[in-house]
Amino acid sequence: YHEEKKVLNGMLPKSQVTDTLAKEGPSSPSYDWFQTDSLVTVVIYTKQKDINLDSVIVDHLDDSFRAETIIKDYSYLIHIGLSHEVQEDFSVRVVENVGKIEIVLKKKENASWKCLGHPLENHNSFIPKKDTGLYYRKCQLISKENVTHDTKLFCLMLPPSTHLQVPIGQHVYFKLTITGTELVKPYTPVSDSLLSEFKEQVLPNNKYIYFLIKIYSAGLFTPELDHLQIGDFVSVSNPEGNLKISKFQELEDLFLLAAGTGFTPMVKILNYALTNIPSLRKVKLMFFNKTEDDIIWRSQLEKLAFKDKRFDVEFVLSAPTSEWDGKQGYISPALLSEFLKRSIDKSKVLICICGPTPFTEQGIRLLHDLTFSKYEIHSFTA
Repeated sequence: YHEEKKVLNGMLPKSQVTDTLAKEGPSSPSYDWFQTDSLVTVVIYTKQKDINLDSVIVDHLDDSFRAETIIKDYSYLIHIGLSHEVQEDFSVRVVENVGKIEIVLKKKENASWKCLGHPLENHNSFIPKKDTGLYYRKCQLISKENVTHDTKLFCLMLPPSTHLQVPIGQHVYFKLTITGTELVKPYTPVSDSLLSEFKEQVLPNNKYIYFLIKIYSAGLFTPELDHLQIGDFVSVSNPEGNLKISKFQELEDLFLLAAGTGFTPMVKILNYALTNIPSLRKVKLMFFNKTEDDIIWRSQLEKLAFKDKRFDVEFVLSAPTSEWDGKQGYISPALLSEFLKRSIDKSKVLICICGPTPFTEQGIRLLHDLTFSKYEIHSFTA
């Protein structure tokens, strides 16, 4: 069946061309490779400008080489069985103004390769990201420390054969096999600290990923995670999530609403906003918990508010002791209308909300009632 199209001078009429492009998304990337005596460089031409180091995820195991590049909402996969052996460590470089990614592999033996290798599953495919499966690699538990009575900071190390950076506001999945069944749960990486003097230097090939995880003693998954010994492994997936960093451009007021471990996506957002948005006037966090003992990183939040005048934090407790003189209760119109005061009239605003589903749903309803548009609200849902 062939649909007849009106062709003018061998060209499609303009409207049809643009419609086709709009439907098909970004133009398809391509790749090439070249070599020296000791190195093999795989080059990905994304044909896009806004590419950076977290746009590409590279894993190579034995002789299989896998590089997935995220371009807008699409995934471009290079998946090759390499013709010769390479060393475990490698480097990734992005030339942003031309949208070129270079992955430099070190040969195990200095010899000329006749070809890069043979194609593996889905090699050279370019498909919507939502249609790709999750890919996991094993990460090693390096440390865990108590943060509150039931929440711990886990530090995991990526294998040397992986390049992966989780973009702000995105999560990964952990996979554990428990009594013969594979279980999967999403977690959002955090920085190792909110205060810059403790923060690890963000090296382009950062190997460590930090997570704040609440251990539910009656749960299935988190006790198992808590039983892992230092040096044990857990499978970690590629990042997922739909927060666009462009939402922060020219932002003046940032409001964060978090309940319990819904605080985790706010950590990197907070660090990013205070460091990278020149237009920013105010960041305010309203943090809902049951008791004072449940507040994650309370002293760090208070120190940060003291140190950076643009940042304010308010704690709201639903089951405080009689000594508590701060705000009490649950998310409500009264709490929000007072909290969501813009620093100047008609400022560009973004509100991020994360917590248990009922909290988030109720919060979104209240924000709409307060006439914030859906473009000014970003909700994180697990």
